[in-house]
Amino acid sequence: MGDVLAGFHAAWEFESDSVLIRFERGIRTPKLFQALGERRIPLEAIAGVTLTPGRRGTVVLRAEPRPGADPLVEAAAGQLKESGDPYRLVLPAERETLAEYYADELRARLPPADGPAERHLVAPPEAPRQFKAYDAKASFDGTSVTFRWFWTGASSAKWKAGDQSFPVHELSGVEWRSPEVFEGHLRLLRRDPAVPSAVSSAAPTAQADQDPAAVVFGLGYGPVHESLPFAAAVLAAVRAAGPVPAAVEQAAVRRRDPADIADRIRHLGELHQAGLVTDEEFTTKKTELLSEL
Repeated sequence: MGDVLAGFHAAWEFESDSVLIRFERGIRTPKLFQALGERRIPLEAIAGVTLTPGRRGTVVLRAEPRPGADPLVEAAAGQLKESGDPYRLVLPAERETLAEYYADELRARLPPADGPAERHLVAPPEAPRQFKAYDAKASFDGTSVTFRWFWTGASSAKWKAGDQSFPVHELSGVEWRSPEVFEGHLRLLRRDPAVPSAVSSAAPTAQADQDPAAVVFGLGYGPVHESLPFAAAVLAAVRAAGPVPAAVEQAAVRRRDPADIADRIRHLGELHQAGLVTDEEFTTKKTELLSEL
């Protein structure tokens, strides 16, 4: 098609095999849109197209993303506000006829979609490589995620566990909770939740503020436009990595290396002497480490 349809905060360029969405950078544009910049949505990633009346003399053209096709939508898990939905194009009501024309043209070009996509079809957003949560600084280098705790916000459980690093191949997904809903967090889901993380062996069901595999969001920390693209980029890397049982087995072997066990027991002893680990915790954890030999 090659035509451009401009609306509030964004413009859609219709191409033969995709829709290129370019977001404005104006002061009134939602920060998430500004962070996304532009996104190319392949037609195979679109399940349908709707055109509905909007508020205050507007109409809304929306491309319905195919389940599993977009890491951003998958990570958001339905938590985005309507105004923050990147698949909505809001136009003045007088452009309804034009919008209807493009909606019909786009529907005619959509390939048959048989259920959820087997892989991500939309490229992940160019995420910030790091952002500040309430209790940690989260960073992602493309192969691993690192959490470095803030003494002003991290719980004692996280301090005892120490800073965390999670290789992508050891993760199975992410759990993102919007800070705009209640208390937000980003939790990394591990392929083997039974594997302890540093000192702590918190299960995935633990409260986010107690789980070393999670960072929590407070007022002014981990806003949507920073934490969600970050979560989507990590999720896309996890999906791209696929199942890697050999790597997980090698990691397990490293954990049973006597020198590694000795270093971990030494570190545990330092935490114990500093009063960050109780006598009971020290004894229990030391027994667990020795059982790995």
